[in-house]
Amino acid sequence: MRQAVLIGTPGTKRTVYLERAALREGITFRMLDWKDREVWQKGFTDSEFFLKIDPPLWESCSLNELDHLTAGYLKCLEELPFQAPNTEFLNSPEVIGALLDKRACKDRLLAEGLSVTEPLSERSPLSAEELLDGMRRQQMNQVFIKPLRGSGAAGVSAFRWQPDRNRMALYTCALHTSELGLINTKRLRKFLDAEEIIPLLNHILALGCIVERWYAKGEYQGFSYDLRVVMQDGEPDFILARLSKGPITNLHLNNHPLEVKELGLSQTLLDSVVELCRKSMKCYPGLRSAGLDVLLEKGSMKPRIIEMNAQGDLIYQDIYHENKIYGRQTQMMKKWLLDGC
Repeated sequence: MRQAVLIGTPGTKRTVYLERAALREGITFRMLDWKDREVWQKGFTDSEFFLKIDPPLWESCSLNELDHLTAGYLKCLEELPFQAPNTEFLNSPEVIGALLDKRACKDRLLAEGLSVTEPLSERSPLSAEELLDGMRRQQMNQVFIKPLRGSGAAGVSAFRWQPDRNRMALYTCALHTSELGLINTKRLRKFLDAEEIIPLLNHILALGCIVERWYAKGEYQGFSYDLRVVMQDGEPDFILARLSKGPITNLHLNNHPLEVKELGLSQTLLDSVVELCRKSMKCYPGLRSAGLDVLLEKGSMKPRIIEMNAQGDLIYQDIYHENKIYGRQTQMMKKWLLDGC
C-alpha cells in the first residue's frame, strides 16, 4: 500500500494550501503533526510513502535560542522512522539538514565554481574587532552578517563602514534588551552611532555567523531588489522579485513583491538565473524542491546565489492565486501513488 504523508503543523498556510492542491488533484495525504512526537516516532513499516517534511513552528523571538532550536529540529530529522527504501522524499531529511547550515551550503556552491555572494573569509569573526579587521584586510566596506542557522531575516544584518571618514551604519531586525537578551523584532532598524553598533555587532556575531560581501543589487523604480526562485524537479515554478528601499528584502518586513515580468528582464538573463539555480540544486542529491534567493549585481546584472532553502516553498503571491507550487508537489504525489498501482 502506498501513502502520501506530510509532517508539519495542521492549520498553517503550508498545510491548508497543500490540502487544497491535493483536493484539486483528487488525492489525499496523511497529516502527522510535529507535536505528536510519539505518533511519528513509532514508524510505519507496512507501507511505502511519499513524504514531505515542513518546518516546525518556532514561537520564540530570542535569537540566542537559534542554535538550540535548530539542533532540536536536526535531531527530529535524524529520528524520523521513515527509511529510504520505503520512502520517496520530496526533500530528504539529510538534504534539509544540510541546507540549514548557510556556511556549508555556500562552501559547496563555491567548490562547484558557482556564482555566489562570497564569504568574507574562511573563519567567521566572533567580535566586532575581528570583523573590522577582516573587512580592512579584504578591502570590503560593506557586508551582510547572517547567523549560520535561521530564517526569516532573524539576526540578518547589513553593515557599512567607511574607516577613512570614521562612519558606520548597521541595518538589522536584531535588538539587545536587558530582559530578554538578543531578540528578533521583525522590524528593520538603522543604527549610525558606533557606541550602539559595536556592542550590538558583538552580540550578533556571538551567535556564530557567516559574513558575506554586500553587493549592490539591481534597481527598479527607485527600489533595489533580488529574486526568490522556487525550483521543483529542475524547473522554475515561481519567480518573485522582492523590492526594498533598504538592504534587506524579506517580504515580511513590509517590502514589496513584484511579478518578475514587470522588471522587463531579458529572456537571456532569466535563463541564466534559472540555469544557475538548476546547477545549485544539482549540488544536493535528494533535493527536489527549494527556494533560492538570487541577487542580480547592479550594472553587470550578474546573478549570484544568496541562499538556498529546502523549505522555501511558501509564497503568498502564489497560494492566493494559482497555488502552482503546491499544485506541482501534489502532482508529484499523484504520479508516485499511481505508479504503485
